[in-house]
Amino acid sequence: MTETTSHIASAGDSTHAGDDVRDAAEREPDGLLIDRIDALRVLRADSDEQKGALLEQIAGTGKVEQNIVSELSKVRPLWRPDRFEEAHRMAMRSLEVLDRNGARAARMPNIGPLKPVAAYIVGLLTRWIVKGHQNTLVTAIRKLYERREANAEWGSPEHVVLRRARIDASRVEPGYKGNPVGLPTFLLGGAALSSVFTAVQSLLRTAVSGVVGIVILTAVLALLFLGLAWSALYAAGVARRRIRLTTDQPMTALWETIGAAGRPPKDASYSFAVLAIVLLVLLGILIPIAVWLLIGVV
Repeated sequence: MTETTSHIASAGDSTHAGDDVRDAAEREPDGLLIDRIDALRVLRADSDEQKGALLEQIAGTGKVEQNIVSELSKVRPLWRPDRFEEAHRMAMRSLEVLDRNGARAARMPNIGPLKPVAAYIVGLLTRWIVKGHQNTLVTAIRKLYERREANAEWGSPEHVVLRRARIDASRVEPGYKGNPVGLPTFLLGGAALSSVFTAVQSLLRTAVSGVVGIVILTAVLALLFLGLAWSALYAAGVARRRIRLTTDQPMTALWETIGAAGRPPKDASYSFAVLAIVLLVLLGILIPIAVWLLIGVV
């Protein structure tokens, strides 16, 4: 009977002790998870060897995991607050210059009577790349300002400048948004596209019914693919040069002053170059298929 009573008393004491530990943990949250997160700050203070060892211990050898730990260790909302306002002004000015000049008509080589058509297509593609990149940049800037403002200390100088910069970005963002192609809205609608597809389908049915039709269709498609591939490459080069001259350096400087924010968004000029290469490959596939159809008809 005495042993049973002692056992019950011990169990009761253990229960009370467990409750006391949980109460203490609830009363002192700052000594638990937050301290362990703050321990990541040693990444900024210790030697490279210790940084590497800590990275391997916490995040392994993956580049993404190392970037995550490195960015978590940099808790300041602005890495260079003394240069942030200047970088912000330069970034906003570069967007203004790109918006005004990025989609202007490019200087075209002398390609004879096809020059007006080529200039129009190159202009559309250049506008697509430039305006799309411009929209991406201004949205990325606004989102980055919002998030850094949210993790800045309230009332601190960083919080104040980030709030002003965020208001600036939010105010100008709608003005930079728009149709990147520049075509009327009705031309992009389903009815217009449906009519075009119907006409192309009818043309294809007529063309493949005879040898002459196949030859003409192959020549037209070959010239069309070749022209689109050249236009995509030329427009990609024009857009990349204008973006590099206007926004590349200001955006890189802005991201550096903010710190631990990755890299600025890239433009789509490289994707358009890849598209041009794909069109050329399709051209190389189209001709053998047309020859095979021609032999089958003959």
